[in-house]
Amino acid sequence: MSAGRGGRLARATGSWWAALRIARREARRARGRTALVLAMITLPVLVLSFTAVSWRMSELTPAERIEHQLGAADAELLWVQRHPIVQSAWGDAWHADQENALPVGAVTAEQVTALLPAGSRVVPLRRWVSFDARVGERVEDTIRGRAVDLTDPLGRGLVRFHSGRAPAGPDEIAVSPAALRRLDVRLGGTVTSGDGVRSWRVVGVAEYPDDLGPVVTLHPTGIETEPDTSWLLDLPGTVDDELFRRLNAQGVLVNARTPAPVSDTVTFAADGFSSVDVEGMSVSVLVGGLGLLEVVLLVGPAFAVGVRRRRRELALVAVAGGDDAHLRRIVLADGVVLGALGATVGVALGVAAAFAGRPLVEQHLYGARFGGYRCWPEALAAIAAVAVLAGVLAALAPAWTASRQDVVAGLAGRRTPPAHRRHWLIAGVALAVGGAAVAAFGAARTAPAVILAGIVLGELGLVFATPTLVGLLARLGRSLPLAPRIALRDASRNRSSTAPAISAVMAAVAGSVAIGVYLASEEARSAATYRPALPPGAVLVTNPGPDGPPALPLVAEAARTHLGARTVVPLAAADCGPDAELCTVSPVLPAEHACPWTPGDRLSPAQQRQARADSRCRTGPEDHFGGNFHVVVDDGRALPVLTGAAPADVAAATAVLRAGGVVVTDPRYVLDGRVDVRVAGAGQARPVTTVTGYPLPTGLGMDRLLLSRPTAERLGLTVRPIGWAFTADGVPDQDRQNRFVTALRPLDAQLEIERGDPAQAGRPLLLLLAAAAGLITVGAAGIATGLAAAEGRADLSTLAAVGASPGLRRLLSLCQAGVIAVLGCALGIVAGLGSALIILTAVNRRYASLWPVSVPYPMVIPWATLAVLLVVPLVAMLGAGLFTRSRLPVERRLD
Repeated sequence: MSAGRGGRLARATGSWWAALRIARREARRARGRTALVLAMITLPVLVLSFTAVSWRMSELTPAERIEHQLGAADAELLWVQRHPIVQSAWGDAWHADQENALPVGAVTAEQVTALLPAGSRVVPLRRWVSFDARVGERVEDTIRGRAVDLTDPLGRGLVRFHSGRAPAGPDEIAVSPAALRRLDVRLGGTVTSGDGVRSWRVVGVAEYPDDLGPVVTLHPTGIETEPDTSWLLDLPGTVDDELFRRLNAQGVLVNARTPAPVSDTVTFAADGFSSVDVEGMSVSVLVGGLGLLEVVLLVGPAFAVGVRRRRRELALVAVAGGDDAHLRRIVLADGVVLGALGATVGVALGVAAAFAGRPLVEQHLYGARFGGYRCWPEALAAIAAVAVLAGVLAALAPAWTASRQDVVAGLAGRRTPPAHRRHWLIAGVALAVGGAAVAAFGAARTAPAVILAGIVLGELGLVFATPTLVGLLARLGRSLPLAPRIALRDASRNRSSTAPAISAVMAAVAGSVAIGVYLASEEARSAATYRPALPPGAVLVTNPGPDGPPALPLVAEAARTHLGARTVVPLAAADCGPDAELCTVSPVLPAEHACPWTPGDRLSPAQQRQARADSRCRTGPEDHFGGNFHVVVDDGRALPVLTGAAPADVAAATAVLRAGGVVVTDPRYVLDGRVDVRVAGAGQARPVTTVTGYPLPTGLGMDRLLLSRPTAERLGLTVRPIGWAFTADGVPDQDRQNRFVTALRPLDAQLEIERGDPAQAGRPLLLLLAAAAGLITVGAAGIATGLAAAEGRADLSTLAAVGASPGLRRLLSLCQAGVIAVLGCALGIVAGLGSALIILTAVNRRYASLWPVSVPYPMVIPWATLAVLLVVPLVAMLGAGLFTRSRLPVERRLD
């Protein structure tokens, strides 16, 4: 038996070797089809290889990280506390007894040098310094500042100069290339601070390897050392274990080129958390599976056409004694050869692109310099294996078809399309229904991996059912004109190539539509639940600190000039006095108005019905369950700005305030015209005070309690001015806001501007998804149309022989592309809408049992996305009609 198994193994090996040789010869003969398959396999391999290699180079080793951080220094010291610490090996974390810890305070160079060996030298370094500058009419405050002496060799080693020199004084700066663009300045130009008090001259352009963003380097002269100041160290020797221990004993954290002694370090681990993200890994695998399915569906038609063109060759193999296994191996070998070739080319191009494009990736994606040039062999091998697997899977269905073809028909060159059995339709429907159930189950459990798995199963079910649908449409198309009738007939006869192309379009469109519906529904839900903190156009300029409110003349002038405000009214706050550490002033909700259920309670269906019928538990924009109130002392002048209420309501509320009462924006807190107010301070308890109250519902997202001055004094509160409020002339745009902020820059003030409903940021993403799906649709339609044209040359010759016009050729190609694009988009839109409906319904049911019932996700159709997807088939059809040769081929001529 051993000899028998060895003989079978040798025959199988020889059969595979012969099949691979045939596949290599066929790849050379059918160069157009080979180039098409290689392009579709190579492109994703190139992208994945580029990403893997770039990510590998971005991961710095400890030595590379220290090199970026230290430059020419031997070590960097940070005095974290005046108590012994235990640090990690590379100084990226530390631990200490916090009960006995003492703050460091200001540290001088002499104090640090006293801890070091004789002959040591230190240079201060502040890695974060506040910096802002005027750029035209606005103030740029998003640039990071660092303070270090770049004229010193220790500081000079931290940067790489592009041009210029190091700053030599407090009136000079060096900027990174990104900061140079952000500040709109040139080398030698002048930069003015945001408050206009000081200016600097740009003398150098230098970048930090650990931060390629906008960074400005200031000279340390005039900048005080803070607790976050670190020290670059130049030693006469090296950082040994004894120096590590001595510095850690003084509370100094050490980052050196050599790790700290192992016995004196601590390893920090996150307790209770797994180091492997199972959910994230599952999602990644399923997303990769969707991508693999897309490649298989796009490549499959090419192999199917190749099998039909080689049916005589395969029939000769069968006549010569080849069995079904031999025929399958010959076709599968095409997938192995082309998959391996695509993997090789894709990996090579991906690695080369990652190396060549490294500077751009560093600058625009990672914002930091990479380490050494290196690859990721394990990931590249896995990517190559997946590419070969994609080729084999794409050739699997054509191989099965080839092994079952009629040998006599193949020798005669006749077409014998295989009968499409009903079990494929049954399997497709079962998978589609099962996938929908799995997706709904995952949505109810908020498990993204399960949702995605259900979507994958549903799409596979539609893939299996597509051939039957194509055959049904071909039967319904008998009454159509000649060109669309031939296109539908060819689609039905060549289902092994048409169905995968339609399925590829369907999968791309379904994903785009499903994600688009979810994003659009999320936007609609966000808009429905959005409640502004202030009325549109309201502006508050405050300073709650001890310095008091900003100066009125400057605020009023800036408000009139830049925001068109006409009246500026004062704002005042109430607290328990300067000695109180904590002070809370809030109304007390009467028991008669309190809802029996609290937020987060799980209610049964009967309890939900009861809660909805209870007037105390009505949910609406004016109902608030948090009980956190913003307290303001007012006589009615700030009411219109803070509440945006109607003039009649404002007049009534003002009368109550001037009579010594209070106004509350939540009507539930007012009972019989009275409001109970509680004042709670740290270490003291005060009785509840009942005062006259007026309910003023606003529909805003912030609850406010407005006290009259007599009521505040009655409650024992201290009233102090904090700022100003006014209403702008309409909602100010970003340019007007920038000018207003620039005008108030000299003041130490906080600014609150109500901009209205926030802009919907998901629309560009919706259009991007639609564009990606459209690109796949056009590509799949073009591929399938080209393959159908190559396969149908005999039919075109027959049309030419019977006198068909050249325009019929274009019309036929247009209809063939239309069958794929229209049917794929229609199936994709239906599948995407169905998937989105299941997910949204399940998510809404998931949270329906909580109280209060949250606003459900509406079913919002992204019409912009659908419009793009509906236009795409027309583009594919027009492209097929324009780029098709109008002259019909003539296979034979009679002399």
